[in-house]
Amino acid sequence: GSHDTMTYCLDKSSAVSGNESKLVKFLSKCLPCIVHPIIMKWSVTQVLTVTEQLEAGVRYLDFRIAHKANDPSTNLYFVHMVYTTVTVQDILWEILRWLETHPQEVVIIACRNFDGLTKRLHNHLVACIKEIFQCKLCPRYVVPTLRTMWHLGHQVIVSYEEEVQLEKHCELWPPIPYWWGNKTSTRALIRYLERMKRMGRPGKFFVAGINLTENLRYILVHPFGSLKKMTLQSLPFLKIWIKQQYPGPKKKCINIIAGDFIGNNDFVKDVIELNTKI
Repeated sequence: GSHDTMTYCLDKSSAVSGNESKLVKFLSKCLPCIVHPIIMKWSVTQVLTVTEQLEAGVRYLDFRIAHKANDPSTNLYFVHMVYTTVTVQDILWEILRWLETHPQEVVIIACRNFDGLTKRLHNHLVACIKEIFQCKLCPRYVVPTLRTMWHLGHQVIVSYEEEVQLEKHCELWPPIPYWWGNKTSTRALIRYLERMKRMGRPGKFFVAGINLTENLRYILVHPFGSLKKMTLQSLPFLKIWIKQQYPGPKKKCINIIAGDFIGNNDFVKDVIELNTKI
């Protein structure tokens, strides 16, 4: 999986998103030349495009979806502090084109956050998802083994973090739990993940996030740092942790593993190779 999948195309000229703190929005307006470059350095989590991520082996896409404030259109974007240059609809079509050339591949799309989405915009988004993927959508009453999905022609599982839409559409799956450590150090993140494993894995899909998270104190202590530098320093240690994991239904088993900058350090290869332990 890729954490915050769409941050490779954040808009450098975008306003700060509506759900950021008043202080961040105020500083961004008053000191844009200083604040905006800092926001960009700590918001970008991926450099590969969505097609390149799929080609690399990513099969879980983390979509944070938003509607821009004061935008009269129904255009929806992705967001991580600032908005993307591309729309959600364009990316869904891009995924469809890739799936059509890879008929045995299955992609899980997690639709989350929904910053600024009204009921009307939720209806619009779900209608787009159903129109684009059609029979490729796997309904939640199907037990999604690969054999079953190949037989039925399903290639897409969409989890959706909005209860009203879930009740209305059997094509949408419930939210997929994401183990987010919210840690700045690799050691603390691994301790968190091990603690979650001891509590026992959820019964269905879930994500172990190996992504580190900056905070204001960390940014101030590392004025020339970036999320990429922070991530690349941690990858050798996280690589060891990944190789120690086991997939499967047992209490301490792992399901989806999602990270930042997934094109680095054999992350995808290491995760996929865990399947040989089954």
